[in-house]
Amino acid sequence: MSYNTINACANDEGFRNRVMACCAQEGANPPDTTMYEVLWPVCCASDVEAAYATALANHVPNPGADESVITDQTILSHVQANWPPEPGVT
Repeated sequence: MSYNTINACANDEGFRNRVMACCAQEGANPPDTTMYEVLWPVCCASDVEAAYATALANHVPNPGADESVITDQTILSHVQANWPPEPGVT
């Protein structure tokens, strides 16, 4: 696991937009606030980090926007695991 890879993923506009779309579809209001709440845990997930690292190593253009790199289902499962937060947890 690489902190550089996690950081690159978290700052990838295409990936952030996909996470925000997922949050919106899950009923988050506003979705951008929820995206910021779950973005780092999603990027830190071992399967997400590994897929993103592989895409970078293979010079995939726009890896965060590429559904063949990280699937929508993968994003959904990690968003659902991290939102909504536990009551009393901020």
